[in-house]
Amino acid sequence: MPAPTRIAILTFDGFNEIDSFVALGLLGRARAQGFAPELCGPGASARSMNGVSVQLQRPLEWANEAEVVLFGSGLYTRAIAENSALLDRLQLDPLRQLIGAQCSGALLLARLGLLGGAPACTDNSSKPFLVEAGVRVLDESFHARGPVATAGGCLAAQYLASWVMHVKLGEAAAREALRRSAPVDEQDAYVERLLSKIRPFVAA
Repeated sequence: MPAPTRIAILTFDGFNEIDSFVALGLLGRARAQGFAPELCGPGASARSMNGVSVQLQRPLEWANEAEVVLFGSGLYTRAIAENSALLDRLQLDPLRQLIGAQCSGALLLARLGLLGGAPACTDNSSKPFLVEAGVRVLDESFHARGPVATAGGCLAAQYLASWVMHVKLGEAAAREALRRSAPVDEQDAYVERLLSKIRPFVAA
């Protein structure tokens, strides 16, 4: 039996629930195909921007071992980006990992030097901070260059999840997994919309 695909969904205090839970829920639909998504962070638990406390499944350093690492956004991302002691615990490598971020999470990619000069997607509130960090921000919901992707807008979590599925499992398996989460009378159109958004970047 092949080894599982470990997926670290980085979740810090003040996290946006949509970012973490949508990614966790969608990627969990592919557990039968070996996906093992888990929430990880620097503490035993994290409190969301709306006051929801969750028990984290893995420590922060687990992300260094995972095959896929996804950064969500949150209330305190700018402070986290300036916390070198915290970020130094992450030793990520795009040569062996898929790495994605959405909204303010893209700022953490920039601070870790993972964008490599590529442009990024983010939300309007986070855009000034990315620009200040020297990142060219796209007015788009999803963009990837090789193994690094960014997404803008809370519900763009579905694009990151679709991208991971497509890259790791192929389009047919991604389509099947995504259909299980789609609205009942919209499956074909919903899944095709997701895949059409990320397909050009997978092909590239």
